Amino acid sequence: QVQFVESGGGLVQPGGSITLSCAASGFSFNQFAMVWYRQEIGKGRDLVAIIGTQGDGRILRESWKGRVTISRDVAKKMVYLQMNNLEPEDTAVYYCNRRPRYDETWGQGTQVTVSS
Repeated sequence: QVQFVESGGGLVQPGGSITLSCAASGFSFNQFAMVWYRQEIGKGRDLVAIIGTQGDGRILRESWKGRVTISRDVAKKMVYLQMNNLEPEDTAVYYCNRRPRYDETWGQGTQVTVSS
């Protein structure tokens, strides 16, 4: 069965860095692009980063360009989101999924809180 398990979140001071991880299972990982979503309290989930099957990553959130990187490890079936120079506006729960999105299963997400 398809599963996504996010981890790595926590409390970070503004300007700090964090790396989020996503362990994917239950499908042919190397055949799917992978994505990260973020969700702030009371809001919907926004697609923020995509990485293709060949490792070609794309950051969709304008304020992230230059400070956030998406990567994947095919052998480990893992997707990562490296976030640098964090801002309070980055506070959210982060989820990963595949593309096309698999809506039947979502992970629990990982909370990132940026605060001093």
